[in-house]
Amino acid sequence: MIRRIVVAALVALTTAAVAPLGAAAHAAPLQPVPRVDLPRYLGVWHQVAANPAPFNIDCVRDTTARYSLIDSRTIRVKNSCTTVTGAKRSIVGRARVNGPASLHVSFPGVPGQSTVDGPSNYLVAYIADDYSWALVGDPTRLSGFVLSRSGSVDRATWRSIRSVVERKGYNSCLMLTSPVTGGLRDIRPLCTV
Repeated sequence: MIRRIVVAALVALTTAAVAPLGAAAHAAPLQPVPRVDLPRYLGVWHQVAANPAPFNIDCVRDTTARYSLIDSRTIRVKNSCTTVTGAKRSIVGRARVNGPASLHVSFPGVPGQSTVDGPSNYLVAYIADDYSWALVGDPTRLSGFVLSRSGSVDRATWRSIRSVVERKGYNSCLMLTSPVTGGLRDIRPLCTV
């Protein structure tokens, strides 16, 4: 499993070196959608693709986010995954609503994310009309996550996901798929799906 993760990361970096960088290099900051229906957005989301990040590098499958309302401006965030050793890992934090589709997410003990209030670091950049999947990220696009209500994504939806990811200024060759039970089982650059 560890070997597959290293190989996937090397493939992503190699592919990105020969692929056009797209608009992200000089793009304006990522913008949120005009509005998210918060009650519809709450619940469980499966991560089906993401930009690799140090805080989730040991998460190798079944990464989920569960959002529940604390009050009108605060959401409980519980992120969970299965690690490279097969153990389950989770962290609980809070998200403060800063705008119709922008949040400041914080986790206790995480450097730079320990306070509930702050600038938006979680923007809903795209949401499907039926709320079946979403693209979220930060204004600089260092983080990027494709979330789905179901772990299983069909071929047509994968094409839509890739198109939206690229249109929103991300390099789809740097974003990696996330293995999900019942969905894709391997890690590969989104541009190859």
